[in-house]
Amino acid sequence: MQINSLLSAGLGAYQAGQQRVDQASAVVADRTLPAAETSQAMADTVELTEQLVQMKVGEHQANAGVRLLQTADEVLGTLVNTKA
Repeated sequence: MQINSLLSAGLGAYQAGQQRVDQASAVVADRTLPAAETSQAMADTVELTEQLVQMKVGEHQANAGVRLLQTADEVLGTLVNTKA
């Protein structure tokens, strides 16, 4: 695998994770929970919970992308040191 493709994959994973967090947080910010315990309130609570889960998934996805970028950077540094 080439370093460029590792860097692209890492950046893509980070950006996808960031986008997932942004979308989920926008949904959470737009929602307010009603005080009454109705079926709609329960559905809203489930939706908010799903969005919070999506935010956490996005966080993990972005962290995986960062780790991939760090690994590609280390490999590139090793290659440069070997050639020098």
